[in-house]
Amino acid sequence: MARQDDMTVAPKDSRWPAALTQAHAAFGDYLRLERLGSANTAKAYLADVADLFDRMNAVGASGLADIATADLRSWLATAHAAGVMAATLQRRSAAVRVFFRWALQRGLVADDPAARLRSPKVPKRLPETLTQAEADDMLRAAISYAAEVGGVSGVRDVAILETLYGSGIRVSELAGLDIGDIDLARRTVRVLGKGDKQRTVPLGVPALRAIERWLTLRPQWANETSGAALFLGERGGRVNPRVVRRVVHQAMRAVPEAPDIGPHGLRHAMATHLLEGGADLRSVQEMLGHASLATTQVYTHVTDERLRAAFQQAHPRA
Repeated sequence: MARQDDMTVAPKDSRWPAALTQAHAAFGDYLRLERLGSANTAKAYLADVADLFDRMNAVGASGLADIATADLRSWLATAHAAGVMAATLQRRSAAVRVFFRWALQRGLVADDPAARLRSPKVPKRLPETLTQAEADDMLRAAISYAAEVGGVSGVRDVAILETLYGSGIRVSELAGLDIGDIDLARRTVRVLGKGDKQRTVPLGVPALRAIERWLTLRPQWANETSGAALFLGERGGRVNPRVVRRVVHQAMRAVPEAPDIGPHGLRHAMATHLLEGGADLRSVQEMLGHASLATTQVYTHVTDERLRAAFQQAHPRA
C-alpha cells in the first residue's frame, strides 16, 4: 500500500541560527523514524515549529533556550488575532508541546516552556452529513450517469463513491488501496490507516460489485506507473485524493437538497447510518480506525439530534 514518507518542511527564513536549524531537522527525523504518527500530522507539526522559529528569529532568538512560555503564548495570540481558526491554534499548541517535550528528553533545553501552555478550546460542532435517503439518491444518480455516458471514468467514480460510503475509510486510505487489499470472497478491504495501523473493514455487495466492474475496465488506464494501485487517475498513476474529493462534490450536485459534503462527509454518513441501524459504538470505532472511543461518540450526538428533531416534528406534546 502507498505510504507518504516525505515530511520535509523547508525553513521560510534561511537565516535561522544554526541551533534552530539543527533542532528542526532532528525533530523531523524523530517524527519520521521514531514517533510513527500520521505523515500529514508530522508535516503540519514541522510547519508549525518552523512558523514559531520564524517569529523567534525575527526577534533575535539564537537558540531554544531563548524561547519562553510567554513567547509561545504571544505567538499563538498573534495567530488568533490574525484570524487563524481555533482548530489550527490547537494543533500549533500540540506541535510545540511535542517539540519541546522531545527537546527536553534530548537535553536540548533545561526547561520545557510548552509544559504550561494551554490549548485553545475548539467549539464542538456536529459533523454535516447525509440522510440515508440522500446517500441513496446520490449513489443512484452516479450510477445512472455512468450508464448514460459510458466510459471508464464513470465506472471508476461509482466504485470510489460506493467504497467511501460502504466502508467509511478516509480519502487518503482509499487513494492508498492496492488491488490485493480487496478480498472479494470475504467481502472485506484491508486498510492502512493513521500511524501505519492496519485494519480490515467489511464491504457491502454494492461496493464490491462496483469494484469488480471497475477492475474489468482498469486495464484501459493502466500503464507502467500504475503498480498495484486499485484506483487510477486518467494517466494511469494512483488516483490523487484531490480527484476523489472532486468526484464526491460532483456527485453531490445531483442531490441539490443535500449538503455539499466531501469524502469525509461520506465517512460521517456511513458512521451515522450504522448507529441509526443499531450498530454498537465499539464496532463503529473499529471500522473507522479511531484510536479513542470518544472520537466516535460524536456520531451519537448526530443521531440524538435527529431523534430530537423527529420528536419535535411528530409528537403532539412536543
